[in-house]
Amino acid sequence: MGVNDNKTMCPHCNTPMLKWLPPEDSGWDPAHQYVCFNDDCPYYVKGWAWMKQKYNQKVSYRHRYDPQTGEEGPLATKSPEAHRDRIVE
Repeated sequence: MGVNDNKTMCPHCNTPMLKWLPPEDSGWDPAHQYVCFNDDCPYYVKGWAWMKQKYNQKVSYRHRYDPQTGEEGPLATKSPEAHRDRIVE
């Protein structure tokens, strides 16, 4: 397996992503997903400026991977603490 083949590693910072449960009203499958909670991840860090410039919003995003569907994409976040309450061991 190549370094980028492990979908549970963030492709932006190569940090292991954590299991995370989506909120029931999210529209996502209730099974766990993987999210990068590294506050130094360039995807997350650059997201603050990009969202402010493009949409005048004080939000960013974290990389997310859904192992049930294979979908990868952003998880919008309004603060460094947002979504951490749904991390599962």
